[in-house]
Amino acid sequence: MNAIVEAFAFFLGFLAWLMVGVALPNRYWKVSSVDGNVITTSTIYENLWMSCATDSTGVHNCRDFPSLLALNGYIQASRALMIAAIVFGTFGLVATLVGMKCSKIGGENYILKGRIAAIGGVFFLLQGICTMIAVSWYAANITQQFFDQFYPGTKYEIGEGLYIGWASATLAICGGSCLLCACKVQTPNEKIPYPYQPTSRGHVLSTVESSQTVPSNYGRNAYV
Repeated sequence: MNAIVEAFAFFLGFLAWLMVGVALPNRYWKVSSVDGNVITTSTIYENLWMSCATDSTGVHNCRDFPSLLALNGYIQASRALMIAAIVFGTFGLVATLVGMKCSKIGGENYILKGRIAAIGGVFFLLQGICTMIAVSWYAANITQQFFDQFYPGTKYEIGEGLYIGWASATLAICGGSCLLCACKVQTPNEKIPYPYQPTSRGHVLSTVESSQTVPSNYGRNAYV
């Protein structure tokens, strides 16, 4: 496995993990639209945890959602998926760090380290998939309400938090794919020849006896 590819994939996974941590508490997942409004006195923006409003003077007022069970299903699902993405990303970083060829953790068995790095790639893929589903599902509800002419509530537009989430998901999927693809490429220098380990003592004796040549002029009693 190429150490440069490992380091590049680890960098992508780490950057994606950081961006998930930035996107999750970001307040601007959706912002109230000014389309069709002549006079706008305040701007409303929300994320997975709270709803905020700012007036023309720049004063911000935020309130947390009062009840978890009273929220829409897509908000609850997006919360769970984003938290799961952070957990998967943490496992992916640890596994990739252990499985990297340049790392001294885990010894010199590069075959085993390559498998551990592949597991890290799977975790990165899961992180990217969870993030992509969460932000895409949230954005789909925003666009559905925006283009619904009979929707009576406030219409919103996509905020910067969703764009950060999409970028994080793309980086995580790219990093995981690089690790999985690179683990399949092995050079002869990466293969460690393991010493022969017989299964039983009798097999050792038979192997040693077969490797020696017995002179034909001595009988079997000469070895007693």
